[in-house]
Amino acid sequence: MISVRNVRKAFGANPVLRDVSFDVAAGEVVCLIGPSGSGKSTVLRCINGLEAHDAGTVTVDGLELSRETRRAVRGRLAMVFQRFNLFPHRTVLENIVEGPVHAQGRPAAEAAAEARALLEKVGLSDKAGAMPASLSGGQQQRVGIARALAMRPKAILFDEPTSALDPERVGYVLRIMRDLAEEGMTMVVVTHEMGFARDVADRVLFMDGGRIVESGKARELLTAPREARTRAFLDRVLNPL
Repeated sequence: MISVRNVRKAFGANPVLRDVSFDVAAGEVVCLIGPSGSGKSTVLRCINGLEAHDAGTVTVDGLELSRETRRAVRGRLAMVFQRFNLFPHRTVLENIVEGPVHAQGRPAAEAAAEARALLEKVGLSDKAGAMPASLSGGQQQRVGIARALAMRPKAILFDEPTSALDPERVGYVLRIMRDLAEEGMTMVVVTHEMGFARDVADRVLFMDGGRIVESGKARELLTAPREARTRAFLDRVLNPL
């Protein structure tokens, strides 16, 4: 479904991605873990064309990403952001129908009906007319997931979807993501939630310094990493005191 091959990206003189390569099969959940600044979020932004990569190739559902194909590639992907990125001046329902109506040209009534069904799916059927500012962070993130699903994507990219949430709100969002995984949604997730990665991901990629240091089956990598750098990172994350 997604193929990243020898992708490099620099911001000025600062190299952020150094020959990053990996594949994601249809229906697979892949988690990217690693310290801040390791390039995880930049990988996602290169996959959906929010950042132009300097070298290498990105292919989504058989379509190679380029300036000419960027719009079509984005039509096959959805992204859920760390900071929600909801339109503050539009209701929850309006936020969800914006993409299907204006980007995909679907009838407004059809998009609204699907949006209401998605709000029920994420446990927010009573919030269709609410403004984003009236919602908690966890509720806003669930709206963000509903908005992503409304685009009928073939894969969803999650960029640290729980890092801006209160700890007690994290579980609501992770539960929805677990449900999506069980339904067969292809997902690439940047996360610091090691329990989620262990229990839900098919594979985990550990990044540091713009490179993939280690990759493997989720439980194997998280319980018995081969690389010393991976072991040191997991020890700090899992045993912070």
